Amino acid sequence: MLNWSGALAGLLLIIAGSLLYPALPAWDPRIGLTPVELGISAQVPALLLTALLCGPRAAFIASVAYVVFGLFILPVFHGGGGLEYLQQPSFGYIAGFLPAAWLSGRLAQQEGLDTLEGLTGAAVLGLVTIQMCGALNLVLGSLAGRWEPSLNQLLLTYSLLPLPGQLLLCCLVGVLARWLRPLLMVEH
Repeated sequence: MLNWSGALAGLLLIIAGSLLYPALPAWDPRIGLTPVELGISAQVPALLLTALLCGPRAAFIASVAYVVFGLFILPVFHGGGGLEYLQQPSFGYIAGFLPAAWLSGRLAQQEGLDTLEGLTGAAVLGLVTIQMCGALNLVLGSLAGRWEPSLNQLLLTYSLLPLPGQLLLCCLVGVLARWLRPLLMVEH
């Protein structure tokens, strides 16, 4: 059965995540505690948290709704929106939300994977799925001559530089999901 409230909550969480840019506290001897931005938005962790808490169907529906909103209704993507976004190098990563939502949500429902390690692993596999879809889009677009920067530069910009922050946030998603699942009475 589809959890429509989970799908709606997931959509709102992903949209809110696209507006938030997480930072870590760091110590600067001159000024004390200061935030250091990770250079990424929180939309991927929001999607993965939705999958771990609401399951594959609700997370997939939230992802589809996010893509539809971004292409046809509101500019909710990191770089805006509209049908012209299909031609952006980053669209492959957005398209990767769909299989990532399903995979992470499905893994989180498996018996024995409701541990911190299992949930974090499900989030990381979702991130890997997004990265693979994005990289495939970059490779195909480069082969077709659609992108101006070199493939190496695009992979560096869209995949490698954001990856450490995204992996860190996947760990946080695993912790949050492990803590929230019993509170929300999530069944696996």
